[in-house]
Amino acid sequence: MDIVLLVLALAQAVSPPAPASPKPGPVVVLDVAQGRTALGTITIALDRQKAPITVDNFLGYVRAGHYDGTIFHRVIPGFMIQGGGFTPEMEEKPTGPPIRNEARNGLRNSRGTVAMARTNDPDSARCQFFINVRDNHRLDFGVGGAGYTVFGAVVDGMNVVHRIVAVPTTSKGSNENVPQIPVVIKKAREVEAAATKPAPAPSPKP
Repeated sequence: MDIVLLVLALAQAVSPPAPASPKPGPVVVLDVAQGRTALGTITIALDRQKAPITVDNFLGYVRAGHYDGTIFHRVIPGFMIQGGGFTPEMEEKPTGPPIRNEARNGLRNSRGTVAMARTNDPDSARCQFFINVRDNHRLDFGVGGAGYTVFGAVVDGMNVVHRIVAVPTTSKGSNENVPQIPVVIKKAREVEAAATKPAPAPSPKP
C-alpha cells in the first residue's frame, strides 16, 4: 500500500465520528380566532437548548390545555401582543409557581421572537407570553436590567400576528390595550418539528 494511502487510512480509523446534528426543538401551533372569524395559525419553534426551564414550563401549560380559550389581552402596535393568562371575560386563570428568569441566554427580543411576560420581579414569569412585532432590544438582559426571557420564535404566521396587532383596542377595568372583540387562542397544540415550514428570510433593511 502506498505510504500516503496508509497514513490516510490510519487517520480515518482513529478520527472520532462527526457529532450528530442537534434535533429540532419542540414546536407549538396556536389556532387563533376573533369572534367567529378564524385569523389563522401561529407556529412557534421553541429553543430548549437556550431556555430549558422556560420551554418546559410553556409546554406544561400547552399539554394541560391551559392556553385553550385564553386571549391576547394586551395588544400594542409597534411593540408586541401578549396573551396566555385571561379568559374572554378578563378573568385570570390559575397558574403554577413562577419560574427562574433565563434572559441571560443570548437570545434577543427581536421581531418575531416569543418571550415570557413578568412583573418587576425577574423571577415571576408563569404562563403569560408575548410576541415581539418589532425589534425590542431594550427588553434584553443587560439592556433592560434582568431582561425578558426569549424562548422561541414564530416560524410561520407572522401575518396572523400583524392582523392581531391591528385590531381596535380599549380599556377593561384596570387593563389597557385590550382588543374590543376578544382575540382567542382556540387551541394550543404541540406538533412534530418536521411538519413546520422553514423560517422566512428576513426582510431587507431600509
